[in-house]
Amino acid sequence: MSLFTSVILLAFQTAPAPAPPPCAAPEFSQFDFWIGEWDVYPNGKDNKVAHSKIEKLYTGCAIRENWMPLKGPGGGSLNAYNPATKSWHQTWVGSAPGHVNFDGGFTGGKMVLTGLWAGVNGPGQDALIRMIYSLQSDGSVRQHGEQSTDQGLTWSTNFDFIYRKRKEPIPAK
Repeated sequence: MSLFTSVILLAFQTAPAPAPPPCAAPEFSQFDFWIGEWDVYPNGKDNKVAHSKIEKLYTGCAIRENWMPLKGPGGGSLNAYNPATKSWHQTWVGSAPGHVNFDGGFTGGKMVLTGLWAGVNGPGQDALIRMIYSLQSDGSVRQHGEQSTDQGLTWSTNFDFIYRKRKEPIPAK
């Protein structure tokens, strides 16, 4: 055996196994049920209010939403699991304007995220918003938003959407 062949064989024998992708743990897939292109409807109604495109990005480390309402301003969110805190984080930025940070996690088969939304009910009228995302038996996703104006003592519905998979790509604007 030549010296070259010996070096090559030694290199293959001692090379460490490749590291798994940085976001391969199962927790990074907890929100994957929301990925897709959707038509969005108020729960129980057939009047479409928005399109939404949800993508997994950055080698599986983040989920991005592009919210495209049929009327009014749009926005989007960036969602990521933080293994240090064992929690999910969402940053929402809207063009209405709005910037909100939500935190929470996957519990009972649902993603639950809560954050303080300044001015959500008008100037100086802040509220805690709790969003509960759940996969429905027909493959749709429900996003039930609740608000509390008393620091979480009581909650009332703020919005309630059903995301239904699109059969065709979202039209370009």
